[in-house]
Amino acid sequence: MTAFARPGSGAQAMCSPVETALLRLEEEFLTALARINKHVLQPLLVPAPEPLDVQGRECRQLLQQLQGSTQQLQKTTEESLRSLRKRLRLPDTVGLESLKLLCNAGGVLQVHMEYIECYTSCMVVQAFQKAVKWRPSEYWQDKQKELRLLLRGVGSEGPVGTALAQALRQLLTHHVQQYVRHLLSLRDTTGEGHPARELVVHAAALFEDLQSFMRQALDQAAATQALWRSLDCELRDALCTPARRLLQDSEEIFVMVSPLWADRVLLFNDVLILLQGHSVHSSHSFDLKLVWVEPEQDRCMVYLLTPEEEFYFYCKKSRDQVVWRQKVTQAVCQALREKKDFPVLGAGQEASETPACRTAVYTFRAEGHLRQATYDGKWWRARPHGQGTLKWPDGRNHVGTFCQGVEHGFGVLLVPQASEDKFDCYKCHWLEGSMCGYGICEYSTEKVYKGYFRAGMRHGFGVLEITPQASQPSRYTGHWERGLRSGYGVQEDGDRGERYIGMWRADQRHGPGVMVTQAGVCYQGTFQADKMVGPGILLYEDDSLYEGTFTRDLILTGKGKITFLNGFTLQGSFSHGTRTGLHVQGELDTAALPPDPGSTYKRQLGLGAFPVESRWQGVYGPFRDFVSAGCPGDRQEALLGFHMQSLKELRESQEDLCCERTPLEDSVDRMEDVLEELLQHREPEALQQCLRKALSSSLHPLGKLVRMLMMTFQATYAGIGANKHLQELAQEEVKQHARELWAAYRGLLQVALQRKGQALEEEEDAEKRDQQVYGLMLPLMLPSFYSELFTLYMLLHEKEDSLYIRGITNFSLFSDTKLLEFLDVQKHLWPKDLKLTSNQRHSLVKDKCFLSATECLQKILATMNPWEKLEVLERTCGEIEATVSRVLGQEHKLPMDDLLPLLIYVVSRAGIQHLGAEIHLIRDMMEPIRTGGLYDFLLTALESCYQHIQRDEMRRLPSH
Repeated sequence: MTAFARPGSGAQAMCSPVETALLRLEEEFLTALARINKHVLQPLLVPAPEPLDVQGRECRQLLQQLQGSTQQLQKTTEESLRSLRKRLRLPDTVGLESLKLLCNAGGVLQVHMEYIECYTSCMVVQAFQKAVKWRPSEYWQDKQKELRLLLRGVGSEGPVGTALAQALRQLLTHHVQQYVRHLLSLRDTTGEGHPARELVVHAAALFEDLQSFMRQALDQAAATQALWRSLDCELRDALCTPARRLLQDSEEIFVMVSPLWADRVLLFNDVLILLQGHSVHSSHSFDLKLVWVEPEQDRCMVYLLTPEEEFYFYCKKSRDQVVWRQKVTQAVCQALREKKDFPVLGAGQEASETPACRTAVYTFRAEGHLRQATYDGKWWRARPHGQGTLKWPDGRNHVGTFCQGVEHGFGVLLVPQASEDKFDCYKCHWLEGSMCGYGICEYSTEKVYKGYFRAGMRHGFGVLEITPQASQPSRYTGHWERGLRSGYGVQEDGDRGERYIGMWRADQRHGPGVMVTQAGVCYQGTFQADKMVGPGILLYEDDSLYEGTFTRDLILTGKGKITFLNGFTLQGSFSHGTRTGLHVQGELDTAALPPDPGSTYKRQLGLGAFPVESRWQGVYGPFRDFVSAGCPGDRQEALLGFHMQSLKELRESQEDLCCERTPLEDSVDRMEDVLEELLQHREPEALQQCLRKALSSSLHPLGKLVRMLMMTFQATYAGIGANKHLQELAQEEVKQHARELWAAYRGLLQVALQRKGQALEEEEDAEKRDQQVYGLMLPLMLPSFYSELFTLYMLLHEKEDSLYIRGITNFSLFSDTKLLEFLDVQKHLWPKDLKLTSNQRHSLVKDKCFLSATECLQKILATMNPWEKLEVLERTCGEIEATVSRVLGQEHKLPMDDLLPLLIYVVSRAGIQHLGAEIHLIRDMMEPIRTGGLYDFLLTALESCYQHIQRDEMRRLPSH
């Protein structure tokens, strides 16, 4: 008979017999729980008369947890009971959906599951049996009356502890069983249209699942308890934990293990144990979080992978193989979720395979560089793969990316040193377990290396610096081979005040080299095994020249020849005494004429000794390899570098070391954007803007290349290297960088076109290429090198410029009219409104006397682009002609005889500092195609003005 009428009728509010039965069930269960708490748990938790051992303390803790879970179950049952009573008391106003058992079915279920877990943990380790012994047997005899109510239906002949455990199990199973029966009845008697229909159906399904879950949990606990009783004490003590449950035993379903050997296989919910005899030390234990079940390859075999072992289970019957595979797979998946499956995995819910990717912690035991290291991170098929951290007992700490079990990708390694709180820090890209690509290494000895690695050693271009705070600061910028300085490089010795520029082999100076000292002395010669050998050239700051042999400290010794600035020569045998100074036996020649200045103070070193094409191959090489490989995005950071925490920050946070950095944002997509932008900007004007943007960005391959070349340039020519005798060496280098950058752009463009299925057109000829290099690339990249380069030009032409400045100073003392008159400027070209007074220094009329041309010429200082400087010069000459045309009232083209004196006037009034350095830099950096053209003519005219102003007679002007 249904308790509910059709929906909407008044009879719908009536309570059913099922609800009444649920109320009685809750009342009985609540009473039973209170009785258990009072007569079982509280007595068991009374302090023992003697201190407890480890197992005793564990049992007490489990019983305390069970008591807490019991109290929570009591609270939940009371809430359910109140809602039932309210429903029975007010059926007209309180609906069925108000029952806690329905509206909060998930919460009620969770409390029951926690209680089941606590109870089965106590059951596994026999906590009841052990705790009973804490009270004398007389106590339990006195409590027989109270216990009899609990032990109804339970045999009382056995031990008290066992009976108590059985009583709690019976109470629990009966209660859940009655829940399921009443809820199913309620579901069947609740009409389809009833408001609470869905709640009832949901609650009934949940508690059916709970019944299945409880049955499995109790069965597993019983099997586990039986296993512990059957094992030796040593094995039991080593393996037994309250939360561990036996899932499968090879004594029930036989399985053979190979290539490992095992007498018995035990599958628990957290580990897989291969027992070999009765010794725990000869057994193998595998954490299930680190067990992978390979896809089925053989009907009778189950292949298993672990971090250090690979083995398989062999079953005689295919159905046995299915059971083991299913059980292991299910156990692994459950261990990874860190909780039991609910509902219990059954038909249609079996885990088909174990996750290939997961996160876990493991300490390696096998021999190898990972021995004793603890890895915490991501795994893929039993190998570290992805982001993770390695920690060794000796304090080494590596965090980064792994691939198939080895360091691969970006990573940071801290290596402790003997001194307290001292670490070597390696921030680098790794390839198959070794440093490879760009890296930054900061050592505890205050050394810092920034550069490329191969197979764990410095290889390619790199900078090794001993910080200025060290007692002997130094810096090497150059090429490395297998960890040693080899090839072209620059070494600065801060302690000796020297800079060596030249060739290296096996960490020693070997081959041609140039030595520059802080005192301005320069040496060029040959080195072998770090020592000067054979004759060399020594240039002093006053431009005296010595050719011969000398010591490492640049002291003259042996045969040689000195050429002084005045042309005198001293040739003979030189020696040096500690107290007596330099001794010379030879011939002094004073008859020679003074040499041409161009052959003395403009002597250049290094030319021909180091071919410009081979100087910085370690910088160009990685870029070429990157382009040849098709610009893969995953290699971009290894090429271009990164920004990382400082070593100090890493030392302070080494316990929580991480490899966070500022990398190229999504390098694969970024590289696609770079190549696409090059494709979209190929027209001359657009290309210029595109290249300007690229060269100014440190995240662009071309921009990064420029910055590395800037670093080499500064290391060579800044500071001690700012020596006038290196000017042509630097000029060669800048031009070569422009050629290499143009080739780099062409390489990137070729990759971009290949990705579109197109081909790059070959450049027509060398002249066309030079036009692009000198007309486009050189002006764009020159500002990056301008400061150091122009300094060398200034030093080289310092004497010329000093004479020029003295001439400018003399010219400034004269009025416009006096100067125009002195320069033989024809008077019909003078502005007509000049006041021809002898004491007038400047024109009183604005925009007259070529003021616009003077201001135009001064703009030559506002740009570093040689092409733009030439355009300024062209506009200056245009302004001069425009001024003359206004004076004459008609268009007038000035012949050179008239233009040159007017240009001298404008140059003198512009007062440009270091004009000689400006002229020579422009001429050296001009496009070859412009040689002999208009701009070459104008630059020659400007150079004539410069030379005219510095002549001796110009400094002996008549008094004004």
